[in-house]
Amino acid sequence: MDTMFLMNSLWVMLGAILVIFMLGGFILLEAGSTRMKNAGHIAGKTIFTFGLASLVFWAVGYGFIFGDNGNFFVGLSDFFYSGYQVEDMGLATSVFFVFQLAFAGISITIALGGFAERAKLSVYLVFTVLFSALIYPVIAHWIWGGGWLAEHGKQDFAGSTVVHLTGAMAAFAATILLKPRIGKYNKDGSANNIQGHNQVFTALGVLILWIGWFGFNAGSTVAVDDGFFGFVALNTNLAAGAGAVSALIISWIVLGKSDIPTMLNGALAGLVAITASCAFVDTWAAVVIGLIAGILVFYSARFFEKRKIDDPIFALSVHGVAGVWGTLSTGFFATPELATVGLPGLFYGGGFTQLGVQFMGVAVSGAYAFVVSFIILAISKKLMNGLRVTEEEEIMGLDISEHGSYGYPELFVTKDQNVGS
Repeated sequence: MDTMFLMNSLWVMLGAILVIFMLGGFILLEAGSTRMKNAGHIAGKTIFTFGLASLVFWAVGYGFIFGDNGNFFVGLSDFFYSGYQVEDMGLATSVFFVFQLAFAGISITIALGGFAERAKLSVYLVFTVLFSALIYPVIAHWIWGGGWLAEHGKQDFAGSTVVHLTGAMAAFAATILLKPRIGKYNKDGSANNIQGHNQVFTALGVLILWIGWFGFNAGSTVAVDDGFFGFVALNTNLAAGAGAVSALIISWIVLGKSDIPTMLNGALAGLVAITASCAFVDTWAAVVIGLIAGILVFYSARFFEKRKIDDPIFALSVHGVAGVWGTLSTGFFATPELATVGLPGLFYGGGFTQLGVQFMGVAVSGAYAFVVSFIILAISKKLMNGLRVTEEEEIMGLDISEHGSYGYPELFVTKDQNVGS
């Protein structure tokens, strides 16, 4: 067997492992950013929903994205994927399948962040199935599977739109229908800061995500022969660092204190933003993209909070707003040498053509993800007697109300224990 075939397969498999390991980062990020009475629930539902999404992706998701005999909207073959090898991809197709499955798993994990601390476990189950079958694969086909946006030359190397914006818009629909957590807003409309229980967990989660992103972006080269994955990794790291720095500085200037959660969100925003453009822009542009993303995430979070959008892990700002900026950025910064898809950006003599394509892709993809998510959740709300746990269950925490045990059992004393003491 060809040595390059094996090396490509090994590289993409490593990328898939790194992307799946990002789930560990999301567990720590989401659990650390919320209260300890929900920590076990958050950890468990992340594993459960990834497993469920994997089965749905195997059954229909992959086929809807990459299946033959499809059309501009969706693919129509390779359902219940068999794993048989096709030799014309330059790597094992089963490895490519696992890599793509990992991306689908990350997108639903982002989406479910908007449900945090108040949604029923049954809602997670239903929405994971329908999102993984009807929302993510459709947008992925449009851009990566030869659909209508691919025909227009839409640039999204590793998924600022496909993965991050799609997940964020689903989270947005959830936050609207679920409404804010108890105690988030006062009667006069002012917001209370419901702090997460562990900033160290949150920071470690961000670091794990940062490392995993090298699989996300550099792994998307799906080849090792020209070493281009190193350039993609460089751009990815520079944007993340720039996002962390700019978010920290802007919070320091505006708040008078350097806010750690803002800095962490800035790093993630830089990563999300560079995901679309990491293979299409020069290194200096990667720094600019990250710097702008870090500033945007700070103001975006404040904007949504004032409008009573309770987004516990800032999915809408980190993955949505930064995803939009990252997708649009190629329309400005894509170079003639690197624009292997579409056209060069505005600053390189390409005019507004590519920027227009990028804007169209963001608008249509974001609208589709939001509208279909909203419809699914609105119907679920009617059929499932609501999306949200009861007030009593929310106050006691989802660990005990949904699972019967706490993530931190030694820190909680039950009524029975009090009686016996």
